[in-house]
Amino acid sequence: MPGRSAKPRLGVAVLKLPPFSVAKPVIGMIHAGALPGTPAHRDSLDLIVRQARREAALYRSAGVHGLMIENMHDTPYLKGGVGPEITAAMTAVGRAVKEEASLPTGIQILAGANREALAVALAAGLDFIRAEGFAFAHVADEGLLESCAAELLRYRKEIGAEKIRIWADVKKKHSSHAITSDVSIGVTAHTVEFMRGDAVIVTGSFTGDAASFHELEDVKKAVTLPVLLGSGVRAENLGDFYPLADGFIVGSDSIKDGNWEKEPDAARIRSFMKRHRQLAGN
Repeated sequence: MPGRSAKPRLGVAVLKLPPFSVAKPVIGMIHAGALPGTPAHRDSLDLIVRQARREAALYRSAGVHGLMIENMHDTPYLKGGVGPEITAAMTAVGRAVKEEASLPTGIQILAGANREALAVALAAGLDFIRAEGFAFAHVADEGLLESCAAELLRYRKEIGAEKIRIWADVKKKHSSHAITSDVSIGVTAHTVEFMRGDAVIVTGSFTGDAASFHELEDVKKAVTLPVLLGSGVRAENLGDFYPLADGFIVGSDSIKDGNWEKEPDAARIRSFMKRHRQLAGN
């Protein structure tokens, strides 16, 4: 990890990240409460939706540029798909968040439930999904996740959801990449572009872990797609990554005590956004 004075070692154009109108947008994470049928489920769906709506309002008032919804409390996750109860619940959450915040909003449904995420995005009027296993296989907590690009893009076409963008993780966190150890992260990202993904997400090894600056640099060299940081972005290290990344998905740093199980903290979000504005020259 470079020091705060580190500079990128290549000329980098600022890439627009549709549907955002600002450069290098900040996307705040909303972790929906444990959904019906999952081991930790206890709250009514109405309560889960109201909590998500409150968090959306908090993020909006703190100045973030977009939001992403995730079913992170549904541990342990199913692999590659979820039941209709989760799809329906996430649609309710998604519609409420979009209505409350009126910001570009995306969704991820764990683990690798990318078809369901597309269906929810279409029904809830969302703008993008975050997809696991888009290109190449990896071994996650849930088992082997194989590439889904071909089926996912055909499904997007089939349901008339081409306007919904697909942001694909590369060398995803919480996963082993031994079976593709001879494929660099740059090549993986280039393959996402070849397979018609809309953006690439680079992460650290686990939730809250910062990405490697050198891996981010390799990905930027390899693709013409927008590249986002998807874990471990904090106000303290934003200056290191700001010159290279085209967007920032902020989860742990926006939450009380940096603990993903807790609620967002308005003061932490405002601190992050203040640093973002400084770097943007605003």
